[in-house]
Amino acid sequence: MSREQIYSKLTTVFQSVFDDDSIELYDGTSSKDIDEWDSLTHITLISEIEDEFSIHFEMKDITKMQNVGELVDKIQELIQL
Repeated sequence: MSREQIYSKLTTVFQSVFDDDSIELYDGTSSKDIDEWDSLTHITLISEIEDEFSIHFEMKDITKMQNVGELVDKIQELIQL
């Protein structure tokens, strides 16, 4: 799956979780860029991403990711396994 395809699917997940169709994602997008992105929403977001891509993140990976670019990198790694 290409990086662009991952971004397309991720954007749909983000827009759904945050109920905001105007969200656009970039490598540098982080929780600081989306007002509603708090710790509770983060759990929902991770769960929805895992479901969408049929993957599972390790807790250590979740805590290390600082932005959407790192999230995309991790998704690419996991779907290639």
